[in-house]
Amino acid sequence: MGRVREMAASFVVPGPAGVAVRDRLKGLTAGDEEVLRAVSEHLGRLASKDLQSRCADAVDHDGDRWAARKRALTRHSSSRWAGSLTKHTHDQWALSRRCQLAHIQGLEAGIRMLRHRLSLSVGERGSKRGPGGYRSRREWHAKSRRLACLEARLEAARADWKAGRVRVVRGGKRLLDARHRLAEAQLTEWEWRQRWEAERWFLAADGESGKRYGNETIRVTPDGVVSIKLPTPLAHLANAPRGRYILAAPVHFRHRGEEWADRITADRAVAYRIHLDVTPGRWYLTAPWQRPVVQTIPFEAARARGMVGVDTNADHFAAYQLDRHGNPVGHPHRFHFDLSGTAEHRDAQLRHAVTRLLHWAKRVGVSAIGIEDLDFTAEKTREKHGHRKQFRRLISGMPTGRLKARLVSMAAEQDLAIVAVDPAYTSRWGAQHWQKPLTSSKRKTTRHDAAAVAIGRRAQGHPIRRRTAPPRTHQSDECGHRTVQARPEVSGREGTRPRIPGPRTRSVGAVCGANAGDQNAQHRSGRSADHGFWQQDSFPLSL
Repeated sequence: MGRVREMAASFVVPGPAGVAVRDRLKGLTAGDEEVLRAVSEHLGRLASKDLQSRCADAVDHDGDRWAARKRALTRHSSSRWAGSLTKHTHDQWALSRRCQLAHIQGLEAGIRMLRHRLSLSVGERGSKRGPGGYRSRREWHAKSRRLACLEARLEAARADWKAGRVRVVRGGKRLLDARHRLAEAQLTEWEWRQRWEAERWFLAADGESGKRYGNETIRVTPDGVVSIKLPTPLAHLANAPRGRYILAAPVHFRHRGEEWADRITADRAVAYRIHLDVTPGRWYLTAPWQRPVVQTIPFEAARARGMVGVDTNADHFAAYQLDRHGNPVGHPHRFHFDLSGTAEHRDAQLRHAVTRLLHWAKRVGVSAIGIEDLDFTAEKTREKHGHRKQFRRLISGMPTGRLKARLVSMAAEQDLAIVAVDPAYTSRWGAQHWQKPLTSSKRKTTRHDAAAVAIGRRAQGHPIRRRTAPPRTHQSDECGHRTVQARPEVSGREGTRPRIPGPRTRSVGAVCGANAGDQNAQHRSGRSADHGFWQQDSFPLSL
């Protein structure tokens, strides 16, 4: 057996730091939609110009430049709109920098793998820890060309990172590329134009604590009345005092409505975003706000009432309930989902599967869910699994990042803790130690079910390996010790059991076992009483 890598410690995942609710703006008039389009288009143009200025500043950006950008935007909107625009631009630039760093790390991983495989002989077999050499001289030559290409890309990416240059597309690069393949995207030019313009619009405002209803720019009253502070060039469209426009469509947040109402009643900050879904032609209002950081529950409290171990797969969750001692309870459960189709369909499938998993965990009465801390960043490279296209497609299709966010946020609403464990060897050791013992004539335990047990035991702090079964006979001298926990070198393994008061059987009283601990008092073979000094008394003379 090869060297086993060191496993990371399990930890309780902290809860979400913010929440968001959304409602449709029903009953908008033609005038309302015209005003929303005008405001969104105007602010979208300002956002594009501000992003261009921020990218031009690169790493030389500082507080003075930020203030100058905000003053320039204030002349064409207002001070609050300018604050929201500059913050949105800064967040977008920072996200691009993180993506740029991830791209550099991916190029470095691919180059390391190419160099390793090119250093091996053609046709050399690989091992469990890494792939072998390339299968032919032709493939070796093609990969050497690709290595040179990746090294050139890495050099250019590092130069951009050092200079602070980022490449951002407002509206999305994927939608921009779809313009050149409208037939493949099943879009007409007019439909693409509508989506492109809607994605580049901007109509969002950050909240301010202490202001009326938590937001002065986009204000929503407890009754659901929505009003917008219009930018200065569009102030002539106002239908209310102080340059505000009141929409005819009220909103009613059915999900977290009470929590939202409590916040705005106390004038606590709530951000709002109004956007258009082009396909159905509907306007929506999204209200996100931050929550105070909640301390996670202690690890001992998380496993006090047992745990549910969950094995994540490409098309289902395999779950198994464990008691607080790590013993499997009941039968395994599976929660299937389909990750094919559009992004909306995949997200709905994942959300539905997580909902059913959490409801089942609440019914069985556990307080935590153990799940693998999956991250396939280093495993998705085509350099490592070049010919295994199906496997690459499998791991690339698993939404590990979205699964974490969904599971943590939805579990917090059910008062369930999430314990993340190291995924190393869970499938292999689970199948080795738990698949056969849990299989019976009426139940077939799969490798995924056994992995769920292994994940749950690791989340509870127990070893994955189960205790070995006792021998068929009762004499330990014939079959060895009953469990692996008592080896010959363990001190005290032959010691007597502690005295337990009370009757031992239904017919024998408690006093009958008084000398059970004194083995020398028992006349048994092999004890010291049989080997002591023996002297026979003299025969009596009076017989």
